Amino acid sequence: MLCELLNITYPVLQGGMAWVSDAYLAAAVSEAGGLGIIGTGAAEPAWVREQIRLTRELTGKPFGVNVMLLSPFADEVMEVVRAERVPVITTGAGNPGKYVPALKEAGAKVIPVVSSVALAKRLARTGVDALIAEGMESGGHIGDLTTMALVPQVVEAVSIPVIAAGGIYDGRGLAAALCLGAVGVQMGTRFMCAAECTIHPRVKEMVISAKDRDTVVTGRSTGHPVRVLRNKLARQFEELEARCAPPEELEKLGVGRLRAAMKEGDTEYGSVMAGQVSALVSRVQPAREIILDVVEGAVEVLRKAGRWVVST
Repeated sequence: MLCELLNITYPVLQGGMAWVSDAYLAAAVSEAGGLGIIGTGAAEPAWVREQIRLTRELTGKPFGVNVMLLSPFADEVMEVVRAERVPVITTGAGNPGKYVPALKEAGAKVIPVVSSVALAKRLARTGVDALIAEGMESGGHIGDLTTMALVPQVVEAVSIPVIAAGGIYDGRGLAAALCLGAVGVQMGTRFMCAAECTIHPRVKEMVISAKDRDTVVTGRSTGHPVRVLRNKLARQFEELEARCAPPEELEKLGVGRLRAAMKEGDTEYGSVMAGQVSALVSRVQPAREIILDVVEGAVEVLRKAGRWVVST
């Protein structure tokens, strides 16, 4: 269902991560049969247009753009993706309802990210094509529910396709998502260590060396909790929250820290947004290898599960 909807070969989306998911990564994932997604974050419209056009130079296959609705440039970025006729638009941090008619008129599939059943129901009524139900295991901004709990509830609550995200690393995750009723998965953290990903090598090394409890959630008191790998910046956030510092002080501390990590390689005082599956990432691989590992692994898991069911 998802492959037909998006005209892709495999039901695997690459998350649109700010300062991580540029044209090179998105094109590599799309070329490998998944859906590569450019992450816009708070980028200016000119950069977004440049990345869209570069992606088209690198691949003739479908790709997407993720629009962060909290961005001060959200309106302008939406106009860019509409004018450039991007095939798939994913959104985060808000309700894209007011943009949906124009995007659909331009031929785009619109797929918001949701972290609750209430938001899923609300967005389904706006005419979007599918939803990405993202659990708290993911890196970056998170909700309160785990993927295992969230996905089946969203599947039951809406009549449009649901894509699972958060805590998905390999074929076991894809198989589990399909069993929960999802039609595919979105993955972010593993693609940070794709060979084509242009983030700083020190960030890739940090992800690869991470252990099972090395991610922490900061910023809960601001209302916008974020999962990151533990470092000196994360400890500063924890100290501020422990003494009940005002949200404004925490927000000030976070300004520019994501770029500092991903592009400048500051793994001590930069914000290394990564999910709990960091502990499973063991090496840098081409995007094609990652996707084939996920898909072939899921086929094997489901084959074994089917054999077990028949034998009982």
